[in-house]
Amino acid sequence: MSATAHELIGKPAPTFTLPNQDGVDYTLHPGQGKPIALFFYPKSGTYGCTREACAFRDSQKLEVYQSTQVEVVGVSADDVKAQKKFVDDHQLGYNILSDKDRKVRELYKVPKGLLGLSDGMCRTTFVIDKTGNVRDVCDGVMNYSGHVKFVEKWLTTFSQEDKPAESS
Repeated sequence: MSATAHELIGKPAPTFTLPNQDGVDYTLHPGQGKPIALFFYPKSGTYGCTREACAFRDSQKLEVYQSTQVEVVGVSADDVKAQKKFVDDHQLGYNILSDKDRKVRELYKVPKGLLGLSDGMCRTTFVIDKTGNVRDVCDGVMNYSGHVKFVEKWLTTFSQEDKPAESS
């Protein structure tokens, strides 16, 4: 798992609308005054994706997640029914979106899985700051909890940036 040189880093994160786990259109509006952890994952209900989603669920208890009011959003190509079951089975407290036609994956330039040979989604997390700019991107299929730690590191950075400069 590593931070990658991605063409969206330093640029405004695209706004998009997808149905959430309840079938309700959800629009992600970066730049609304709070950071966003947007993670793309291959398939709801699989071992690694469940571990990753639950790690993001559990991270909501961490002080840095609470103090920054980060919005966590997950995206996969599963249909709404599968997303609903996934959210209900694991009591996820954030939106899981259905990108059936993979348009948002393309919009965010998420690579295909297995070195581009598979049509599955790669596990990719975007950290978007409160002004709406993509600050960093993490790719990595096997280190499920590493994506949460990656976001946590950035949230700590954001907390430091938000502190007023000390006068001398």
